[in-house]
Amino acid sequence: MHRILASLLLLVSAPAIADNPWGRVRDAHPGIPEVIGGYAAGCLAGAASVPEVGEGYQLMRPSRNRHFGHPRLVHFVERMGAEASRHGWGRVLVGDMAQPRGGPMEYGHRSHQSGLDVDFWFRLLPQGSPPLSREQADEASMVSVVDEPSGSVDPQRWSPRYGELLRLAAERPEVERIFVHPIVKRTLCQNARGEREWLGKVRPYWGHDAHFHVRLACPGDSPRCVAQDPVPEGDGCDEGLERWVEEIRTAALNPKPQRPSPPRAAAAMPGACDAVLAGRPAPSLGVAEPRLRPRGR
Repeated sequence: MHRILASLLLLVSAPAIADNPWGRVRDAHPGIPEVIGGYAAGCLAGAASVPEVGEGYQLMRPSRNRHFGHPRLVHFVERMGAEASRHGWGRVLVGDMAQPRGGPMEYGHRSHQSGLDVDFWFRLLPQGSPPLSREQADEASMVSVVDEPSGSVDPQRWSPRYGELLRLAAERPEVERIFVHPIVKRTLCQNARGEREWLGKVRPYWGHDAHFHVRLACPGDSPRCVAQDPVPEGDGCDEGLERWVEEIRTAALNPKPQRPSPPRAAAAMPGACDAVLAGRPAPSLGVAEPRLRPRGR
């Protein structure tokens, strides 16, 4: 239980951080690509960016300037769009990735710091339709596909194509894990046919009812990237998941006042991130740096 609670502090939506210099940087670090640190305490040198519109995908809320990532992540996003288009599923809507040099965001996420995380909305534009205008993409809102009081997905908002997208992502070898709402996870467990190994990468987590969060493993060119523990064995479709869904359903039927979130303390970042933020070459690996090993489901 303590491990789960600690993980929640790293991954769920976060309160705002005042005076955050990482959010003011508008361009990528000029060095070679390297992930430094962990998903919730790290940064990114030599980031690549995703065009706002590409084959089978479109970036949402582009004015946030959070469409950067390690080149491996950029390739993954473009591949997801191309595959969705090839299958005739429609245009994938891509949410937040990372800031130009990674690092903590002023609002919205505790992770997404190292250029290996990306959100995909539970929404598809119809196949063959034009992309949204930039203004529309900035103003659009995510919509939950979960009906918590019933403990199931909303049939008016959920599409089997979302399950196909999740499976497509989970079967990619570079994907380390995917976060979804527990009710979405149970729906995938109930509807999966054939081989089920991919379900083990799909981890139930608070929130994530309007999007799914894909996390890539540390790339080989980044020795300072801090990995998470491997996902547990099995498909994760177990009694623990059922209990969690029942707890969510019960809480939705008997809501209690929410307590305000406590002030958020900044996590310790590797010393090399100071150079990345300043646009200088990252120091050699021999330089001592603070470490934070992320954990998570």
